[in-house]
Amino acid sequence: MDTFQQVADRVEILALQAEFTDAAMMRDRARLAALFTPDGVLRMPDVPIELTGPEQIRTGGEKLQEQWEFFVQNTHPGAVRIDGDTATGRAHMHEVVRLRDGLQGLNYAIYHDRYRRTGQGWRFTERVYEIRYLDTTPLTGAAPGPTAPGRHTAPAAEDRLQRAAAALSGHGFAVELLDGAAAARERIGELLPDGASVLTTASETLRRSGIEEDVNARPGAVKPRLLAMDRDREADELRRLLATPDVVLGSVAAVVETGALVLASGSGSQLPANGGGAAHAIWVVGAQKLVPDLPAALRRIEQHALPLESARTEAAHGQPSAVNQLLVLNAPPRLARGTVLLLREAVGH
Repeated sequence: MDTFQQVADRVEILALQAEFTDAAMMRDRARLAALFTPDGVLRMPDVPIELTGPEQIRTGGEKLQEQWEFFVQNTHPGAVRIDGDTATGRAHMHEVVRLRDGLQGLNYAIYHDRYRRTGQGWRFTERVYEIRYLDTTPLTGAAPGPTAPGRHTAPAAEDRLQRAAAALSGHGFAVELLDGAAAARERIGELLPDGASVLTTASETLRRSGIEEDVNARPGAVKPRLLAMDRDREADELRRLLATPDVVLGSVAAVVETGALVLASGSGSQLPANGGGAAHAIWVVGAQKLVPDLPAALRRIEQHALPLESARTEAAHGQPSAVNQLLVLNAPPRLARGTVLLLREAVGH
């Protein structure tokens, strides 16, 4: 009969196997490499690949994943045998893959593992990948693309919005969950103090909701002043107005469910105010912008927001947009307030 320690060790080793698959699926190669001991080896004779040490495993894995069009891996735990501070085991794999060079199919494989107990818990000392069945018949499915129905445009469910609101609040943001753009338009009128200088940043959310028109008609609106200035002769004053309004009002490219805001910019002009230059930053965010993690936020920007913004700038200015700067806010700036008006409907890009 297993001792309590052996049972606990077995549970931790199974969690290690699951962490490997999760890191692979999320394309987090640094996390995956950290699951190996300093002398750990990843061997895939059928590929063929042999990588030794976390750094080789990380860089080799990144080169491998660059070849994927899509990759799905499922792990089914096998036997684990523990011998003190070392152990052996197997994990049974079911994978579906299509590479950018057209190679595709599904396979069933086994990872033959060796493990070692370390100060950070159990780690792999060796994983040897053995394919038991391979079918290269062309796959009929596809990974959802940026034009797939609902991709990046469907509003998140209420439970996800509630979790995101709680996470943002826990990080220090003031959060209000509103039904839609009309409610946000009304709330903005209540939040802006009389006489405050207010900068509206470029935002389809503000434009489509009517908020931009409302705010830029106020006496303290910064945008009309900026548009009237000479960009060469008054560049320094223009830069100061952009960076330090009393209030900056805009949106974000994505909201991470764990409590972060992600802003993307081509020129970077709106980032100083959002990053702490303004005394109060207010973001109006549609429910379609909610994503599970930072990699998903970056995919949303590249696959969805950037193409739409490029189409707009091509029409307006004759040139495409670009993501030249990113700002990730895990909390409001220390000397500023941050308010998120999170909407239950999809608004903007």
